[in-house]
Amino acid sequence: MTTVVKIGGARAVDPDGALADVASLVEDGEDVVLTHGGSTAVDETLAELGEEPTYVETPGGVVGRFTDERTMDVFKMVMPGKLNTDLVESLHNEGVDAVGLSGTDGKLLCGKRKSAVRVKEDGKKKIKRGDHSGTIESVNADLLETTLAGGYTPVVSVPILGTEQSGGYTAVNADADRAAAAIAGALEADLVVLTDVTGIYEDPDDESTKIDSAATPEEFAAVTDAAEGFMTKKVMAAEEALEGGAASVTVATANADDPISSALAGAGTTLEPGVLEPDGDEKTEQEAAE
Repeated sequence: MTTVVKIGGARAVDPDGALADVASLVEDGEDVVLTHGGSTAVDETLAELGEEPTYVETPGGVVGRFTDERTMDVFKMVMPGKLNTDLVESLHNEGVDAVGLSGTDGKLLCGKRKSAVRVKEDGKKKIKRGDHSGTIESVNADLLETTLAGGYTPVVSVPILGTEQSGGYTAVNADADRAAAAIAGALEADLVVLTDVTGIYEDPDDESTKIDSAATPEEFAAVTDAAEGFMTKKVMAAEEALEGGAASVTVATANADDPISSALAGAGTTLEPGVLEPDGDEKTEQEAAE
């Protein structure tokens, strides 16, 4: 069984324990695909350049980054450039034959570019143009499987390869949690999402209310109701991973000893495929056809 691990990009996330754990898992013969975020580092680099990031709210209330052309240039510098290279370097120092890949390499992650997005500003719905973002529609699982079969550990970063209406391609931003979800689904893998909290809490301010697991639609509804802020997107990504074929999804802390192994053993909040509604697979197929 393959494990896909997503390391969050928040400053409060310490990746060292996860990287050491990846090395232990690989040494034991396990296949691991590592993915990572980096939104904080992108914002910090923009600030160093005297620029500010732009975040927008969708009509549905989800807040996300608006990636104009200049921000996209910085995004490409930071994500597949510095952050991905740093992780690959660290894994080599742990004895892991790591290979850095971006979503544009070998059409690893592809989807249509969205140059215009619907946003809500001052209570009004508007169209904001010039965005460089996309939603992943396909994963080159063969590329990852070939890399793993060769004894290498892929370290995957967005951007993804966005298709233009004209038929060409443009590198575009995509949510890192959803990228990890797409990969886990394509590989039918366990997905471990490492962040700076120990799981999903019924009360976001009280760690003692952590939800240990969900295996039914009713239990998943409680998880969805509990998710707030940044956790909302992680729960959305978890659902997409399971719909895509992932074996399980666990949200857990990176700031622990052996965080991946611990998550696979039951730490954090684990979501099983049973959380999907009975017609979940049919809905996914219909959406894919559309």
